[in-house]
Amino acid sequence: MDFDAVDALLASVNTDDELPAPAERRELRRTARLSQAQVAQAVGVSRETVSAWEAGRWDPTGEARAKYRRLLHGLKTKLDHAAPPPRTPPTTPSTTAEQPPHSDPDRLPAPAPCVLCAAPATHHVEGYPQHLDPADCAPTPPPAPPAPATPPATPPTPAAPHPTSPPPTTQPAPTPAPARRRAPHTGSRITDLIPQAVHEALATAGGDLTAATAELQRRAIPDAMALLDACRIGARYDLVGHPPLPDILRKKSAHGADDVWEARPHWTRPDAPSGGMEVTALDINGAYLSALKTHLPLGALEHSTGNVHSRRRAGIHLITPPPWDHHAHLPNPMGAREEPGPVWVTEPVLRLLQRLATGPYGPLCDPPVIHESWTSGATEQLFEKFRQILRDAREEAITENDEVTLEYVKSMYSKFVSTMGESNFNRAIYRPDWMHIIRSQAFVNLWLKAHRAHTAGLPVMRVMGTDELHVAGDWKHVFTEGRGVSQVKVKDIYTLPTGER
Repeated sequence: MDFDAVDALLASVNTDDELPAPAERRELRRTARLSQAQVAQAVGVSRETVSAWEAGRWDPTGEARAKYRRLLHGLKTKLDHAAPPPRTPPTTPSTTAEQPPHSDPDRLPAPAPCVLCAAPATHHVEGYPQHLDPADCAPTPPPAPPAPATPPATPPTPAAPHPTSPPPTTQPAPTPAPARRRAPHTGSRITDLIPQAVHEALATAGGDLTAATAELQRRAIPDAMALLDACRIGARYDLVGHPPLPDILRKKSAHGADDVWEARPHWTRPDAPSGGMEVTALDINGAYLSALKTHLPLGALEHSTGNVHSRRRAGIHLITPPPWDHHAHLPNPMGAREEPGPVWVTEPVLRLLQRLATGPYGPLCDPPVIHESWTSGATEQLFEKFRQILRDAREEAITENDEVTLEYVKSMYSKFVSTMGESNFNRAIYRPDWMHIIRSQAFVNLWLKAHRAHTAGLPVMRVMGTDELHVAGDWKHVFTEGRGVSQVKVKDIYTLPTGER
């Protein structure tokens, strides 16, 4: 009798689709002395996704689930028939490569809670106690106190290389990025990741809002990367997180800066209008969140020379900035830079200067002169879905007066931007060019708001950082007050005496 069809149907029924519990998944990997990066590369996902599986934040699906289940069951079979190896830190090349060579870890005088898992750590990186090997982080950490705020970046000392200098060389990035093939997610599941994480944190903290907020801030970076992975499913562009980079994007010392000038504003009006006026200090909401929509280079940067700029490419450019003759009323779009000569700037700064040299703006200045560029094909859509989900979660949290979710979302996008460079807190992306471009876009957005106030007849009194704009007069006919991303909040109201500077 022909039973082939019946046998094929029986073979297609999977009776062993269950996965080990999250804690057992992590224990199997650590006992086998495998890193999360090794598992991620074998299964075809990112390291952050494996971390999320081991933390129980979600389970794999589709092909990734089948591969992961096969790996875990194979590890269990092998380890059941062999004595567990010594629990020593992994020393395989792929594991050690997870630590950027430019990090500068120092031993602590006494163990302190790791910012990633809250278990005792013996080293600190950039001022934060942290395990140098992610495998050393505890699998089920207790709620941790709020992580210290990320220290503000020291404005880099702008370089002024001669336009005829030889092009900088490139060096391979410190950590190669594994192929990013991810398990499928439905749209509804992606939007559920943030409320699910908040619900779990509140349950673990027994409803303690302070403890839950601290836990969510601690895990903000890996959660942001997991959300980005989910948002990138089916994306048109591949996210290359570790391409070779030119030397100008390398820090000159462990605590120094690279050669890129971000044009951070630090400007106060030289002379206040006479008669004494009421000044309102406005806070621009979600500055970094809005700046995620900017032209970002997709792949490895390519070098070019000459005063030529393509709107289809983005990167960093060596330019000679034009003179600025409006310091009495508006800040220089180059920021608080005093050194003359050529300087490396980001795509948003270059595009702003080019806009200000065109008719609609006056023009306000001459066009900048471009000497060299490091660019790649660009898109504004790279982080758009990621940005929209964070924006919607932020607005919903504001509507529902949910401060826990609001602080969590703010930590996700602010830390996401600040750890793209040479940071030991985010090993999945090493793109200092993206970090510079996004931060510069936030500065450009603030400058444009200052220009908007100026053209509406409001004296601009001060422009600082990414989100501080001081104006005199009735600002409510120019800006909308509120907590939304497109709105502003009032930080302070004060009156300048006549003649005070």
